[in-house]
Amino acid sequence: MEVGQMQRRLIEYTKSLFMEGILDDQFLQLQQLQDESNPDFVVEVVSLFFQDAEKLLNDITRALDQQSVDFPKVDAHVHQLKGSSASVGAQRVKNGCIAFRNFCEEQNVDGSLRCLQQIKQEYYHVKNKLEALFRLEQQIVAAGGSVPMMELSF
Repeated sequence: MEVGQMQRRLIEYTKSLFMEGILDDQFLQLQQLQDESNPDFVVEVVSLFFQDAEKLLNDITRALDQQSVDFPKVDAHVHQLKGSSASVGAQRVKNGCIAFRNFCEEQNVDGSLRCLQQIKQEYYHVKNKLEALFRLEQQIVAAGGSVPMMELSF
């Protein structure tokens, strides 16, 4: 595949992530912070999000598996995950966390478990999509091209 074709494919793929509500404008703002002096900025920040999210999801799972659930602790983990997901533009994960916090406030174990499953599903979905995006960017660079910047309006 030639570079121009890969660049067009990247733009269309990225647009689809926004149109499907997987990412929000925060991801574009993150991309705008990347420059020649730090060409891997977005990948590094998103990789930290992946590490943080997986740890938090495991912590939340363990906390909900307890005989007596410590809802303030669960809520603190969910709040942290909400902040992390918002910082990289993972919109569906962030929105799931907002709903989850309501179940924590109600101390609703069943609702919390359902929300946890939904958030895990959304997290792995956004992770797969972003990993595919980064692979496409790497292919463009390896072929001698440059990664096109997304516009804020599409």
